[in-house]
Amino acid sequence: MQKNFRKQIISLGRLLTVFGLLLVTVFMGIFYLKNHPDALKSSEVYEVLPADESETVPLDAQTIAQSGFINDEGVSGVIQNCTQCHSAKLVTQNRMSKEGWEATIAWMQETQNLWDLGANHGKIVAYLAKNYGPERKGRRQNLTNVDWYELE
Repeated sequence: MQKNFRKQIISLGRLLTVFGLLLVTVFMGIFYLKNHPDALKSSEVYEVLPADESETVPLDAQTIAQSGFINDEGVSGVIQNCTQCHSAKLVTQNRMSKEGWEATIAWMQETQNLWDLGANHGKIVAYLAKNYGPERKGRRQNLTNVDWYELE
């Protein structure tokens, strides 16, 4: 009985020692963080850099198809500049003239931190105006290739 009690006391002593070391480590960590508040902050600053013509990498057909954009000249620049901030659907659901796309890009640059598109600007606007230009809606087109018959 006395032997068993002694083992329990030794185990309790070891447990308290481990707990004490853990407590000291935690307090030392808190003390360190208190005196070095920037220790957990990342020193790396990520910045979105404007894409220039040399940064536009031609994309493969599968990537273009998955993006939802029409595969045409300039699509790689559109994907690389537009989809960094929003989905392609936000672009493809709109229909605007060249002036409309220019105004939208200018608005994004003034209010949404869109970077200067550099040499890609003209290509992007041309692509968007060509492939997502306004659709003329109004009266339906005249029917053609219809076999008309006279009512009796």
